[in-house]
Amino acid sequence: MRRSLFLLCLILFINSLTAQTFSKSDSIRGSITPERVWWDLTHYHLKLAVDTDTKFFKGSNEITYTVLSPNDILQIDLQAPLKISSVIQDGKELNFTSIDEAHHFIQLLEKGEVGDEDKITVFYEGVPHEAIRAPWDGGISWKKDKNGYPFVASSCQGIGASIWWPCKDHMYDEVEHMDISITTPKNLMDVSNGRLISIDSSQESVNTYHWQVKNPINNYGVNLSIGDYVHFSEIYKGEAGDLDCDYYVLRDNLNDAKTQFKQVPQMLEAFEHWFGPYPFYEDGFKLIEVPYLGMEHQSAVTYGNGYKNGYKGRDLSESGWGMKFDYIIIHEAGHEWFANNITYQDRADMWIHESFTTYSESLFVEYFHGKEAGAEYIRGMRRLIGNDGPIIAPYGVNAMGSGDMYFKGSNIIHTLRQVVSNDDTWRGLLRSLNEKFYHQTITSTEFENYISIFLEMDLEPFFNQYLRTTNRPTLEYYYDSGNLRFRWNSVVEGFNMPTKLIIDGKSHSIEPVQTWRQIALDNIPEAISIDPGYYIVGSEIIR
Repeated sequence: MRRSLFLLCLILFINSLTAQTFSKSDSIRGSITPERVWWDLTHYHLKLAVDTDTKFFKGSNEITYTVLSPNDILQIDLQAPLKISSVIQDGKELNFTSIDEAHHFIQLLEKGEVGDEDKITVFYEGVPHEAIRAPWDGGISWKKDKNGYPFVASSCQGIGASIWWPCKDHMYDEVEHMDISITTPKNLMDVSNGRLISIDSSQESVNTYHWQVKNPINNYGVNLSIGDYVHFSEIYKGEAGDLDCDYYVLRDNLNDAKTQFKQVPQMLEAFEHWFGPYPFYEDGFKLIEVPYLGMEHQSAVTYGNGYKNGYKGRDLSESGWGMKFDYIIIHEAGHEWFANNITYQDRADMWIHESFTTYSESLFVEYFHGKEAGAEYIRGMRRLIGNDGPIIAPYGVNAMGSGDMYFKGSNIIHTLRQVVSNDDTWRGLLRSLNEKFYHQTITSTEFENYISIFLEMDLEPFFNQYLRTTNRPTLEYYYDSGNLRFRWNSVVEGFNMPTKLIIDGKSHSIEPVQTWRQIALDNIPEAISIDPGYYIVGSEIIR
């Protein structure tokens, strides 16, 4: 009785950890609400003064938009404890109501005409949410460097950019271009996205750094990084011309950075080969030291890996190849193609960002160390797969799928490469994706359909199996009277992925379905195994 009660309690506890429940606030945050859908973002000008002693923010965001359909209620998001102090349009203060101290519904002066361009300015202030375990929880990191200077940075994927500035906090609508003006104490510097246009040093105790972003940018890709920075730079001769590469690091780390950041041109060489030109030449590329591990802020990638190769000095794959590169430089910069160039519309489709970028690590290894080295690296990640939930989450509620989107996701992509079985076609697909969806927000369905069309394959069952279930495809097989018989099990309807078996050291291509098929063998096989490139289970049936 006691044992049964204990097991029941354990099961209920586990289910409580894995069950997903969503609130009204989740729906407002995660859906394209009526108060969002009628207007299209064109420009932000974020102005923010940061008091590093009191951790106090005071600023504004001028939001320019185009009217898509008439409406006079506009949603802006800003999360407590920050507060909107006022909203101004055409010199007049507007009224607004708030839900959950995060979503604010502003009453405009009037309904605009379709095609009209208008703007509002949202003024705000307060002490922002502090990140305790950045970048995983998100918010503002308030640290000190070893010389006692403030070391401050933002990170907000998942929790949302509205944790530190007022915006249209949904991924579907990227602002077309942006200005960022950050005011800091005189002895510190801010580094944000895009290019540094000017520094206003007219005030006695503070400087204001004006940055300009010319390309579309997603909200969580916007950042501030404040510290006692020193700067060095280089020009990379890339596919689209000269790319300015700028590096901002703490003063005492300059020599280490000049050595470790030599991997940036290597990253650009490898990823331009695989994915096409770096997507933001107009805004340049920056690598910025921050007091947390790192983040893929667009054109302003942040870095905190301690100037070590691997992930905090260790090889996640345990293959040996993970120590050949700095995980944060390669992974976070890889997001410039998959996250910042190609961006999901709903957080449920986050695999587009994380699966392809994790896979990019193996492509970096392959480019410099050979195809088998890259394959060994990606296969080494399989031990970290949990199959604890679908990779794609429910839509419209700001939900993220299983963390398997990293290591399982990259192995899914590697498996698809085996199915394609043509490296020129494969590279062509990767480059075509970045060209087709250049500076766009997309859905997983659009992405999957395009891959199917490009490869001239019906990949719907493939993606449904790997992204929407936790079942690893099982290849059942047995030898009988000169024939090897095989079929798929634990798969979705229509799953018919071709695969390969290694039979007595030789590779054999087979095309299993969910009913038994067979191939003739000249001899009784002594050893049968699954080609290691495929993320599947092999199950030999003893008869």
